Amino acid sequence: MSPVRVRFAPSPTGFFHIGSARTALFNWLYARHTGGTFILRIEDTDQARNSEQFLQLIYDSMTWLGMDWDEGPNANGVGERGGFGPYRQSQRGAIYQQYKQKLLDFGRAYEKDGAVWFKMLGERYSIFDDHRKKEVEKVKIAPVVIEDQIRGKVERQEDEDFVIFRSDGNPVFHFVNVVDDIEMKITHVIRGEDHLSNTSKHVRLYEGFGVAAPMFAHIPLILKSPEMGTGKMSKRDKGALIEEYQQRHFLPEALVNYIALLGWNPGDDREKMPITDIVKLFDLPGVNQSNAKFDGKKLNHMNMVYLLEQPADRFVALAKEYFAKQPNGAAIMANEAYFREIMLLAQPKIKSVDELGAYTVYFFTDDFLIDAKVKEKVMAKGDPKARLAELIAAIPVIDFSSDATIEAGIKTLAESKALGFGDYQAVARLAATGTNAGPSITAIFRVLGKDRVLVRLGQLC
Repeated sequence: MSPVRVRFAPSPTGFFHIGSARTALFNWLYARHTGGTFILRIEDTDQARNSEQFLQLIYDSMTWLGMDWDEGPNANGVGERGGFGPYRQSQRGAIYQQYKQKLLDFGRAYEKDGAVWFKMLGERYSIFDDHRKKEVEKVKIAPVVIEDQIRGKVERQEDEDFVIFRSDGNPVFHFVNVVDDIEMKITHVIRGEDHLSNTSKHVRLYEGFGVAAPMFAHIPLILKSPEMGTGKMSKRDKGALIEEYQQRHFLPEALVNYIALLGWNPGDDREKMPITDIVKLFDLPGVNQSNAKFDGKKLNHMNMVYLLEQPADRFVALAKEYFAKQPNGAAIMANEAYFREIMLLAQPKIKSVDELGAYTVYFFTDDFLIDAKVKEKVMAKGDPKARLAELIAAIPVIDFSSDATIEAGIKTLAESKALGFGDYQAVARLAATGTNAGPSITAIFRVLGKDRVLVRLGQLC
């Protein structure tokens, strides 16, 4: 069998959709699993809708996700690599003309009404088409049998001639798709289920050229999550665009892990897997026939799990990247050791890096907001102002060298008043942070230091 050659062929006509990312990923995984070649081919013949900005977004998104391609345009948009180019359809016009002429010479194409049509072989007859409300010419021919690597045996009837070059002189998708796959020696076409309806035309074109068709594998659709409605996930749906996850500073390896499981099963109950394991286990028989449902909550959880496991240095570096892009530069201007300590306190508590700003704001400014609802709740229970006054009196003699010594000092105070640690915790947190969530109150006190804690307690007292 020939070495595996697969391709991902996006159109630069919009933002990079999670469905496109999954198609690219499944092709990439299969190439890496089999030791084959992964090709990036750009379908940019739609001059009215194509955009170099969207094309660069494809390059950047795939690079961010770690899907390196063996052949295709370079990621910087300058030049290309591989021996089967050009890899942009807009630069392949001469090739399409040659293949059109082949079909004309073979008697498998003809001109009509300014367009070029592919000619089906077989006995012809006419029938009235109720849907189109007109007489159409049909061809008596056996159905196309597609041995799909995921969906099994599929039969589709293709019994009419069809246009391959429009009257404006431009080739149609079906034609260029097949020509490019022939020229680039593609062995496996892995694409979305919505393209299955095209495949019968493509098989007939392969036959017309006298070339064996590649193996086909049509992957299931990605459906919206229940809260978003029903149907196929579109570019307009929340969570559909890869750019959104980049902007939110998601970990690309978490996103890749999640996308891989949208329609593929490794054969066990594992969900979190390093990419090396996914490459090793991925194969087309493991791809489901049933549609996959996007679950934003599950993706957030996956990202959180990955964040929790990040080495300290990488997590701090990710945090720096995030804060460097924020309008308020207080965090990035902070002492490096202080910044690092705060980020590592936050790491076990957040689901994504973009939560860091709100989660740690009170460490970098004394001018933070106090949550009115939290304040109302905390100040309505017991005698919080008395507890604040007691803390203010006790803090000067409490050892702030560690969380343990701070906790011991507050417990000693509580015991002297016949109270518990919890009687001080909520109001102390409110005064120090303005909220009711975050790291332990002892860690907050230690990092802020005695002087700042005393000021904040006094402001609420």
